[in-house]
Amino acid sequence: MDQSKDVIIIGGGLAGLVSALHLSKYGIEVLVIEKNEYPSHKVCGEYVSNEVLPYLKFLGFNPLEFGAKKITNVAISTVKSKLMQAKLPLGGFGISRYCLDYSLAQKVIKNGVEILRDTVIEVSFQNDTFTIVTKNERELNSKIVIGSYGKRSNIDVKLNRNFIKNESPYLAVKTHAKGNFPDDLVALHNFKGGYCGVSKVENNHINLCYISNYKFFKKYKNINDFQKNVLYKNTYLKEVFENSIPVFENPLTIGQVSFSSKKPVENHIIMCGDTAGMIHPLCGNGMSMAIHSAKMASELIFAYLNQKISRNKLEQFYTQQWSNEFKFRLKTGKVIASLFKMDVVSELMLYGVQRFPNLLPKIIKQTHGKPLML
Repeated sequence: MDQSKDVIIIGGGLAGLVSALHLSKYGIEVLVIEKNEYPSHKVCGEYVSNEVLPYLKFLGFNPLEFGAKKITNVAISTVKSKLMQAKLPLGGFGISRYCLDYSLAQKVIKNGVEILRDTVIEVSFQNDTFTIVTKNERELNSKIVIGSYGKRSNIDVKLNRNFIKNESPYLAVKTHAKGNFPDDLVALHNFKGGYCGVSKVENNHINLCYISNYKFFKKYKNINDFQKNVLYKNTYLKEVFENSIPVFENPLTIGQVSFSSKKPVENHIIMCGDTAGMIHPLCGNGMSMAIHSAKMASELIFAYLNQKISRNKLEQFYTQQWSNEFKFRLKTGKVIASLFKMDVVSELMLYGVQRFPNLLPKIIKQTHGKPLML
């Protein structure tokens, strides 16, 4: 394997693979380093806003060809099982990360991108060049490094990123199930200490993914005990869980989920997706943001590699674009999530939505973007 590439991408998740697909489309030499095999399941809401569809089709990738479910409606319930419903302003689609990541990986490989199964343990930058050292003792060089390794990593510790010092109090749980649930609906059901997303993906599986305060979760013996004593108090969640059959032998879990602010550029590494910032899952738009960030990064990296902008300008423009596109969304997401934690406020919000039906779509628009222009 060539030890030097134009671009090395750390992490072959959604943002990393979309960046690889974009850059390889224009003949850029790309290497993706991913520690896990494809296909594999990930803890994820698996709902994507249609704002990214024009861009994905520009890259030659149509998720609907892989069985993605078209989603047009949203339902949100409060802790007390009061329901709000609306049409999604742009609509979206549901597809599992098992299918989406694998399909994208196959496409980037066809584009000539190497995907190396390994773990990065060190990234350094000197004399305008990155040096990456992996667990399997490979030493690789590149002009650009994209960080798309997810919510948190040992790399964040090595880079001494500020958010890594903050408490990460959330636990996320995901499973797939077989049962009756509308193909065109994404539901967000609140419960004490958290909220659960429900939507269909390919193969008619129902994706159930929830996030909870970890300290609150620890009061219970196990996941089943927690679900029956906490989630089931929301009648909508109880109905879905009790009337469906799990597909996974055991649910997937991840801990130390943090919504702290992050920098989109660290030690000259261009951060994408969750590595650059996470929106609360209640807003259901993390996957679209990951794809959008990959587009922004790829366009600027292409300009840099073609000597149209300097490295300093690349980092400056990306930081500014990230802030312009996502800073307000992230703040709005935090506010919305905090409001739903307060029973009285969430009930008042329900009353407002019932009185003014156009209110909920307007709120949703604050955490979603416009269709990506090419």
